[in-house]
Amino acid sequence: MGNTLTCCVSPGASPKLGRARGGAARGGGVGMGGGAGGPAAAAGLDRRGGAYRDASEGESGDSDPGGGGPHLQHISDREFPDDLALESNPSDHPRASTIFLSKSQTDVREKRKSNHINHVSPGQLTKKYSSCSTIFIDDSTVSQPNLRSTIKCVTLAIYYHIKNRDSDRSLDIFDEKSHPLTREEVPDDYHKHDPDHKHIYRFVRTLFSAAQLTAECAIVTLVYLERLLTYAEIDICPSNWKRIVLGAILLASKVWDDQAVWNVDYCQILKDITVEDMNEMERHFLELLQFNINVPASVYAKYYFDLRSLADDNNLSFLLEPLSKERAQKLEAISRLCEDKYKDLSKVAMRRSFSADNLVGIRRSNAILS
Repeated sequence: MGNTLTCCVSPGASPKLGRARGGAARGGGVGMGGGAGGPAAAAGLDRRGGAYRDASEGESGDSDPGGGGPHLQHISDREFPDDLALESNPSDHPRASTIFLSKSQTDVREKRKSNHINHVSPGQLTKKYSSCSTIFIDDSTVSQPNLRSTIKCVTLAIYYHIKNRDSDRSLDIFDEKSHPLTREEVPDDYHKHDPDHKHIYRFVRTLFSAAQLTAECAIVTLVYLERLLTYAEIDICPSNWKRIVLGAILLASKVWDDQAVWNVDYCQILKDITVEDMNEMERHFLELLQFNINVPASVYAKYYFDLRSLADDNNLSFLLEPLSKERAQKLEAISRLCEDKYKDLSKVAMRRSFSADNLVGIRRSNAILS
């Protein structure tokens, strides 16, 4: 990720999609610099967003006394107190409930109540359960989520956001009528029809497939989306959901991936959108987030497990496979490596400190007086 927010025209092509498509040179706009760190385990997911800064701040005289250029405030200086984060910023605090899970619970409760009143049978159980002889596990972990299942869960969360929204508060920059993504004429009643889950899934899957994005990027996308709705006090609705989701994906891919997708690449995926429009939307998105693009590991893990809970509530199960002997041996080997690593760390910690019970046994050297 670059040190400044740039909205310019680049003569070069994207290093990522250009490599995948044979390296053909393309021109286009760049909204931000490259990625800020590659995929990592959940324990190393802290992303620092202090590099983003509007160029106008430098012109306003907000610079350090030493004349070293514009003062860049670190993201930790903008972190909110715990009580405020709990109430209004669930995407910043690990103990706050995610908005999408809360919105989905309304439908889940109504469905269960209706089935109970009408004595509706749940039907044939399709979910696999482990037994004494067979253990079923999926291949999705918090550090390496399954891509297809994660995108399905994230788009289902977006669907509940739209369906159970409180109002239709929006901003012009995200309105599809004012800033269409295609040359097709937007219907006059475009704001009246809620998209279904399949429609949202196809839109997001197309972007992730064409830009070669990872499942972790999908989770960070949802974090940014909920942070935008909270900070800007707007709602995601039929008139703005595509542009809000596109802006969140654009930002998440640049923060998450080492080889970030450039704005010009999204213009080739969505043929009719311009680089200038992408740059403007990206700049507004960052300003509305107050340039807070930090995603702590605890927040990332919370969103991952809440997405799994959402999948269970909606019978959207992850792909389960029987635990074979080879797979069990592989898991055992990985566990043994982790166990040895933590043993070594604990030994180092023991050498640094002593218990009060062992103070008697510590030898002390005689002081030498000269």
